[in-house]
Amino acid sequence: MTAFNAGTPGVVPEVVAAAWVCVRDRRVLVVRAHNSDAFYLPGGKPEAGETHAEAAARESEEEVGIALRASDLRLFRTIEAPAHNRPPGTRVRLVCFTGKSDATPAAANEIAELAWFTSADAPHCAPAIRLLLDELVSADLID
Repeated sequence: MTAFNAGTPGVVPEVVAAAWVCVRDRRVLVVRAHNSDAFYLPGGKPEAGETHAEAAARESEEEVGIALRASDLRLFRTIEAPAHNRPPGTRVRLVCFTGKSDATPAAANEIAELAWFTSADAPHCAPAIRLLLDELVSADLID
């Protein structure tokens, strides 16, 4: 699967990423990378030969220091939205997984800060995360 598709006539550029949805106390864990103005879920693009669940687990450990097993993650939703901080017209397909961990997350590597958001915090999020917040509210997981 191509992680980024650009330059093909008639094809909308698309970024494919996988992310971990961590909900505690009716709030979802979000992160903001250095030099970014929006919050995202811990996650990123799959590496060659890596499943979406494996990418979500790897990225979660790299970004917030929480080790997850890909086999313990469960598909929650796939969100499609305009990609934040990408050329106009670029779309993101965000494959979101849930999985439990009681470990305490901490910002690492490219992550400047983390936070626990409710739907009221949507204006601070990238477009795909705004849609995810709506999904979490509909599933009665966050306020």
